[in-house]
Amino acid sequence: MTAKPPPALYVTGTDTGIGKTFASCVLLHALRRQGGRAVGMKPVASGCELTADGLRNEDATALLAASDPRPAYADLNPYALPLPLAPELAAAEAGVSVALAPIEAAFARLRAQADTVVVEGVGGWLAPLSGTLDQADLVKALRLPVVMVVGLRLGCLNHARLTAAAIAASGATCIGWIGNEVDPQMARIDDNMALLRARLAMPCLGRLPFAPGADPAGLAGCLRLQEA
Repeated sequence: MTAKPPPALYVTGTDTGIGKTFASCVLLHALRRQGGRAVGMKPVASGCELTADGLRNEDATALLAASDPRPAYADLNPYALPLPLAPELAAAEAGVSVALAPIEAAFARLRAQADTVVVEGVGGWLAPLSGTLDQADLVKALRLPVVMVVGLRLGCLNHARLTAAAIAASGATCIGWIGNEVDPQMARIDDNMALLRARLAMPCLGRLPFAPGADPAGLAGCLRLQEA
């Protein structure tokens, strides 16, 4: 990112379960260290639990906790789906049709209260949001640059290069990538980071250590946002 972060960005990953939410929360704290207001957004979330306040998703509530100011949950997570399935299947089971307009309206409300909105996607880049809506469609509609989270484990070189190619092919712009250590037993992780740096065209914004349960705020210094 430049000295002044973009007004919003989209966080995608090389797969599901590679730490997009954790990286997004760290990113929110890193953005605020630069002096701005930053809030998260999870437009579509499946695997929500019914609470006294309604359906709540673990990833979305983590983004809410990392946001300042704290937006309304319904704006941060417009589509909260109960079953822990791919969004298209979870929405069908819930009798919900995921559409772009409610997401755009919620995004506009978030933009009005923050300097930067960090929008977290679902799964990997090509995981659809609905039968007619891909993540690339959302990124295009909201005019979002993309940050790619690379799960550092065996196969990450292939997954990262495929994801970067798919982002570019969709017409979106990837402005940087974050390495996230998800496998503490990964062999030659430093060498793999070096290979990723050499083969990915966009800059590396930092590397997050394997730290289950860590406070994202404490890792904000691991990201170097000015490099993108």
